[in-house]
Amino acid sequence: MFFKKNSIETKTADEINKMRVAGRVVGEVLDKLSSIIKPGISTKDIDKFSEKYIRSKNMLPAFLGVEGVKYPFPATACVSVNDEVVHGVPSSSRILRSGDIVSVDVGAFYDGYYGDAAKTYPVGKVSDSALNLLRITELSLYESIKFALSGNRLGDISNAVQRTAENAGYSVVRDFVGHGIGRELHEDPPIPNFGQAGIGLKLTAGMVLAIEPMVNIGGYKVEMLDNDWTIATKDGSLSAHFEHTVAITENGNEILTKV
Repeated sequence: MFFKKNSIETKTADEINKMRVAGRVVGEVLDKLSSIIKPGISTKDIDKFSEKYIRSKNMLPAFLGVEGVKYPFPATACVSVNDEVVHGVPSSSRILRSGDIVSVDVGAFYDGYYGDAAKTYPVGKVSDSALNLLRITELSLYESIKFALSGNRLGDISNAVQRTAENAGYSVVRDFVGHGIGRELHEDPPIPNFGQAGIGLKLTAGMVLAIEPMVNIGGYKVEMLDNDWTIATKDGSLSAHFEHTVAITENGNEILTKV
């Protein structure tokens, strides 16, 4: 998925409110999937549920038809299993088994604005190492959000992700990043999950950021699979992905996709 903007746009209170509405629906999808994801369902089942829910709220799926390297994304949800990092293409033949972990990335479009979030779920009984990967990746998201404040630097967010993940012995994906979001799904600035604190773009009120740690048990290198969409770890190690859309305000920040 590719960036559409070449400049950073701050949002008005009205624009952030529209993104709040879209973001809540995205958060609701991810929340409801917690009770739906279980051994025996297909990744396409997850996609169908996500699309049905988003459309039931009179919104449009954000990812369906997004341009890719060779063809548009064919689904509502990116559903990535085990060593798949992001952009997993749902399939009725991909059946989840106990012990899997599965990342679901969902976006919604409402009244001209986007919301975007992701969560990685355990499927049935999973290993302690997989559970710890999920815990640390989610922690790295919330630790980084603490730095999404007016007056801080973009590097503060990136460094918080990297520090949290690497202190636990994991690596962060470097080839894919978080992003600004608003009237386009992917806006500037790109938000790497690694970097030096105290440097980079100065954050200001009105910025809205999709912060999304992608953390691997093994090395940080990734590769694209033959479907020209799905990104997987190069060494076959497990990967987890968590994301929230966050608005920077005069009084701190607000997670727009949290239920």
